[in-house]
Amino acid sequence: MANAKKATGNEFGSLDNEALNEKISDEQMRLKRMKFSHAVNPIENPLSIKTLRREIARMKTEQRKRALGI
Repeated sequence: MANAKKATGNEFGSLDNEALNEKISDEQMRLKRMKFSHAVNPIENPLSIKTLRREIARMKTEQRKRALGI
């Protein structure tokens, strides 16, 4: 079993706002493609969809923190 690196909030804290927004949109597009691919032909590791969703949520949380000034 491969050890996947877990994304943390600190990892996204080093990005500026534009880069964070771009990364969120890229990952959301990747999630859409992954879901479609899984619907057509089951992917090898369906838990990667869950992992990607959580990573996007972490990025959005960091984005919201910045908007609130926390």
